[in-house]
Amino acid sequence: MQRRTIEPRPDWQRTVEEQGLVYPLTRHPDGSLRPYWDESAYYVFSLEEVEALEEVVAELHHMCLAAADHIVSAGRFADLGITDPRVVDAVTESWRRRAELPSVYGRFDLRYDGTGPAKLLEYNADTPTSLVEAASPQWFWMEERFPGADQWNSLHERLVEAWRGQAHRLPPGSPLYFAYSSADELGEDLMTVAYLKETAEQAGLDTGWISMEEIGWEHLSGRFVDTRLRFIRSCFKLYPWEWLTTDRFAGHVLDTLDNGGGTGTTLWIEPAWKMLLSNKALLAVLWDLYPDHPNLLPAYLDGPRDLADTSGYVAKPLLGREGAGVTVHEKGTAAEVRDEPCCYQQLAPLPVFDGNHVVLGAWVVEDEPAGLGIRESSGLITDEYARFLPHVIL
Repeated sequence: MQRRTIEPRPDWQRTVEEQGLVYPLTRHPDGSLRPYWDESAYYVFSLEEVEALEEVVAELHHMCLAAADHIVSAGRFADLGITDPRVVDAVTESWRRRAELPSVYGRFDLRYDGTGPAKLLEYNADTPTSLVEAASPQWFWMEERFPGADQWNSLHERLVEAWRGQAHRLPPGSPLYFAYSSADELGEDLMTVAYLKETAEQAGLDTGWISMEEIGWEHLSGRFVDTRLRFIRSCFKLYPWEWLTTDRFAGHVLDTLDNGGGTGTTLWIEPAWKMLLSNKALLAVLWDLYPDHPNLLPAYLDGPRDLADTSGYVAKPLLGREGAGVTVHEKGTAAEVRDEPCCYQQLAPLPVFDGNHVVLGAWVVEDEPAGLGIRESSGLITDEYARFLPHVIL
């Protein structure tokens, strides 16, 4: 694993925007616009490295599914902050019927520096983003800058195949809606959903388009409807399950939830059981089940325990995103137990390449490793100001 600098293409911004990345710049707190898509450098991996990382991701995904099964069978929902009996029942039924429900993708965030075992930082299994840049612009960048090279990137083909293979699980006679949030000012939500909609159409599916804010509730029929009052039988959303089950429509979501077997009227993708994997408490459950596993970091729910003295720790809100609410506590600092539910994970500082802190985003599609995206940040926490860099296998 190496970081190499390179001169950006002369018209890189227009190029990546035409390839679907309409948010190539990020506005920083000082008002400046700086590249989010950063092709002034790139990362190089050997084929052996990538093959080893693929094996790690496959094993981690298998372990996460085993952890989900453990949470359900042991009734550890409270550890995830899931205490509403109706939500517990919905997730349990969703997990029980998971073979009947479409599930498309997820992203592991890994610490890896090319010299030691990759370590799991978290699993974004419900609403992962950075998909567009990982699947499309970085592939075209490689073809232009390094013709004949390779990349850990079969995302597009695997997504199309996933939709095609799971089409029989969708309700017949109705389009699959793709919902985005119109409140997303950057356009990342919109373009991620648009890209997934495109892959579904390439798989031959009939699709629809709607914003979450436009989804209506038809009182007479007791169903969710689109702007033309057509029933929404299935819907892919980038709207977290913890919001779906707590906002003012939560009762309607649970009343009409299709968990397979024709038990409801609206099937949501990703399915409700992804709540088990998109929660930072999963990290502590994994450590309970697989202590001292080489690809895991010690993690606890009741406090940092001895991590404060031995290694330092990171406190992560159970449902945090983009690094929000994450605090870093270096070795020797006083241990703190926060008021909000958190996961306390061993501090494993991100590797630094040329002054940049690097995290690998390894994708799975339909339970199989499918690609890699790399983000760099200026600080220890990968936040909304992180940059995306392409990679090649040489």
